[in-house]
Amino acid sequence: MDLDLAPADDPRRVEIRAWLAEHAEPTRPELAAAGFVAPHWPAPWGLDADPELQLIIDQELSDAGVVLPDASIAIGWAGPTLIEGGTVQQQQRWIPGILDGSAEWCQLFSEPDAGSDLASLRTSAVRDGDHYVVTGQKIWSTWADRSDWGILLARTDLDAAKHCGISYFCLDMTSPGIEVREIVEMTGGNHFNETWLDEVRIPVDCRVGDEGDGWRLARVTLGAERLSLSEGGVLWGMGPTAEQCWAYLVEHGPWSDKLVRQRMAIAWTHKEILRLLSLRMLTSAVAGEDTSAFASIRKCLADEFGQEIMGLLKDLRGAHAMLGTQNRTSEHDDVHHWGYLFGRALTIGGGTSEVQRNIIGERLLGLPRS
Repeated sequence: MDLDLAPADDPRRVEIRAWLAEHAEPTRPELAAAGFVAPHWPAPWGLDADPELQLIIDQELSDAGVVLPDASIAIGWAGPTLIEGGTVQQQQRWIPGILDGSAEWCQLFSEPDAGSDLASLRTSAVRDGDHYVVTGQKIWSTWADRSDWGILLARTDLDAAKHCGISYFCLDMTSPGIEVREIVEMTGGNHFNETWLDEVRIPVDCRVGDEGDGWRLARVTLGAERLSLSEGGVLWGMGPTAEQCWAYLVEHGPWSDKLVRQRMAIAWTHKEILRLLSLRMLTSAVAGEDTSAFASIRKCLADEFGQEIMGLLKDLRGAHAMLGTQNRTSEHDDVHHWGYLFGRALTIGGGTSEVQRNIIGERLLGLPRS
């Protein structure tokens, strides 16, 4: 692994620092206008940045104390799909709001009977003049209760093979006929929802790509999702990072328990494997190699590590930790209790670990689909 990046006097670094000198506390719209929110996107939305320039931008902004927005559904999934399959008019309509944060997006893919086997979805979209009339139900719709737009998969040809009759839409979440019902998680919080669509009318110009081309575009979205969920903290970028979890373990022990020491040693090993895998992916990306399949490896390992480390943190709180926030003695208790419960979702969301292993077997190992 070789990540010997450009030196401090590299013209690219100098140019970024000059911009930062003029924008000491840049707003998100200013960052978006400069191309820093998604620098790898093509102009005019990004900087056509190669992996090395992306790392340089990240370093310079981080050194300046500038925090970029999290990889939301809008930036992480909707934007890349619009760039891949959207028209120029669609990109001009939606991408500015995605970049500057003025519009939030949700994903309307999964259904009660179409989760891991997403192509079995039943939500229908029937063409009626200049509109499609959409009826069906979606579930696990993250932030659908507070989003402006949604990326939606619906079946436009009921007679076609299941991967062929699907189309991809951008849905105005204020449209008549949409009902969003919150799903209260065992954490006590809510960011998942179920979404009901009752003869919702979607203009034809909100269809992305050709009719029936939705599965190809869905794979673009899902590929970006796997990469997004394989990065960040131990809870998909939410909650503590691996380093924060480890620092807490080191500080609070108990080191006298041999079984705890062994669990901590195993957790540290897994943390290091993930760190080295990330460096390997960065090195490959800088070299211009495709790292998308490796995102499935990292997601599998990272999700299991998230469950492992949050379980260890919870166990170290002792028996009273089962009471959650009712017996809170520090600010860590709330985070660890929530993280332990939320961690159960890690190996399911964004494609189950079983699905990721199928991808690894087929795309990296060359195994047959059966």
